[in-house]
Amino acid sequence: MSRILSAVAWPYANGPRHIGHVAGFGVPSDVFSRYMRMAGHDVLMVSGTDEHGTPILVEAERQGVSPQELADRNNRLIVEDLAQLGLTYDLFTRTTTRNHYAVVQELFRTVHKNGYMVEQTTMGAVSPSTGRTLPDRYVEGTCPICGYDGARGDQCDNCGNQLDAIDLINPHSRINGETPTFVESTHFFLDLPAFVDALGDWLRTRTAWRPNVLKFSLNLLDDVRPRAMTRDIDWGIPVPLPGWEENPNKRLYVWFDAVVGYLSASIEWARRSGDPEAWRAWWNEQDAQSFYFMGKDNITFHSQIWPAELLGYAGKGSKGGAPGLFGDLELPTEVVSSEYLNVDGQQFSTSRGVVIYVRDMLSRYQPDALRYYLSVAGPETNDTDFTWAEFKRRTNDELVAGWGNLVNRTASMVHKNFGQVPAPAQRLDVDEALLAQTTTAFGRVGDLLAHHHNRQAVSEVMRVVQEANRYISETEPWKLKNDPDRLATVLHTATQAVSDLNTMLAPFLPHSAQRVHELLGGTGTIAPQPRIDEVTDLDDESRRYPVITGDYRLGETVAPWAPRAVVPGTPVGPPSPVFTKLDDSVVEEEIARVREA
Repeated sequence: MSRILSAVAWPYANGPRHIGHVAGFGVPSDVFSRYMRMAGHDVLMVSGTDEHGTPILVEAERQGVSPQELADRNNRLIVEDLAQLGLTYDLFTRTTTRNHYAVVQELFRTVHKNGYMVEQTTMGAVSPSTGRTLPDRYVEGTCPICGYDGARGDQCDNCGNQLDAIDLINPHSRINGETPTFVESTHFFLDLPAFVDALGDWLRTRTAWRPNVLKFSLNLLDDVRPRAMTRDIDWGIPVPLPGWEENPNKRLYVWFDAVVGYLSASIEWARRSGDPEAWRAWWNEQDAQSFYFMGKDNITFHSQIWPAELLGYAGKGSKGGAPGLFGDLELPTEVVSSEYLNVDGQQFSTSRGVVIYVRDMLSRYQPDALRYYLSVAGPETNDTDFTWAEFKRRTNDELVAGWGNLVNRTASMVHKNFGQVPAPAQRLDVDEALLAQTTTAFGRVGDLLAHHHNRQAVSEVMRVVQEANRYISETEPWKLKNDPDRLATVLHTATQAVSDLNTMLAPFLPHSAQRVHELLGGTGTIAPQPRIDEVTDLDDESRRYPVITGDYRLGETVAPWAPRAVVPGTPVGPPSPVFTKLDDSVVEEEIARVREA
């Protein structure tokens, strides 16, 4: 058994999340975590809402509420959506907890003490109309290196080079389009050049990463400069140094505090578990593994900046130093970054109305239909396109007519002919061949899931689903009423195949996996679901907030990643359809909604 940390990107709390977000961080991390638990590993899956920074201030001002009120409202919306989607976080929390503040400040103080936070005077972008500092990512213009029109003030996504906002050609504010002014300001910078050797040595050992992620990460080392870790803003975590923490207009950079959230959420989970030091098994032990899930626009922060912060905290950069209270923290085992999910050929854009919110999707369709689509057609190593026609086709042809049909016809025949799982007689070669396919599929599918090849994994399971449907068509159990032994053998074989396939589909389709399990007479929980708890801030009794958590370590009641023999005599009642077939009108209705938005 290994300890596995699933560190899931923190959704930003300036509004509800759309399906492009959960395609990158949500469903892939949950599929992986569910599989790893089923394979016998001790998984800790953590995340939360990211609630600081200028975008929160801008949106709160637009709505006429305080930043905390906006964060509170959107935190609850996001929690509800992710829980309904079935994402099995051990703890999904938020960055405005006092625990998070304390952990972030401890990281900053130690990295500073070790000499890796250096003061520099820089030229910062300011909005002429509001006087408010514009963060790097809110300034866009033409890249001075490659000429790409749409580069941000922190980096160019086209060529991958790190930039400063003042370097952009024809810079403008993403908020209102105005040309920013640039003023001098003193900030703390993370001394990234002091980690080039250590980062390079580490990255060159990451041979199992997705090639596009590893190549991008290594290319970042070609142009490494200090990176600002503080901002001129009054909404965020105070800088924990004398002369700074009293300044109401200086705060830690939102991206510094957000990536520390993986650690602070682990510590909060441990404190709530009753063993405050339990988190160390996932962070201080060299044999523990950690996997970070996000979209490709966040690779820089997870393969360069966060590892540099961890190295700086441990004193492992060129300046040396010593670890702080948290000890030597392990670097990521893998950065699992997905490409972009677009919609009907366009990038998701809330401002342009090109958006499909998770909440709206789940109000009209089954969560497993969305999970399935994002797994079988998701943006693993290349951008992919969500279309309503393809969503309808995948749901109807693959879930309903493929897997759902196999489940329903098997359960129906078992119920009609026996009322219970029958005992098999002598198996023939055709029976053994099907069970051999389901048995060997566990190894193939498990290996694909362990290496984040979800599309191949779910496609492999669905290939065996087709074989099982073919087996029923070829053995024709409806013609075997005069041969009860053969009928019992065929239906027992089909039931065993359905059970095996249901186990393999459980990481992808947890809601329906539980239903299929119960249709076949199973008891207990094989696909645990998250729950929402209302909790009090551990260090501030005046604050309450919702968290996602759950009981996922359920021992024998959770399906292991292996065949489990179906038991003859288990009652099987009349089945009902597991999946809902979508009408042809769905496509036009959804396209019309976009037009009306």
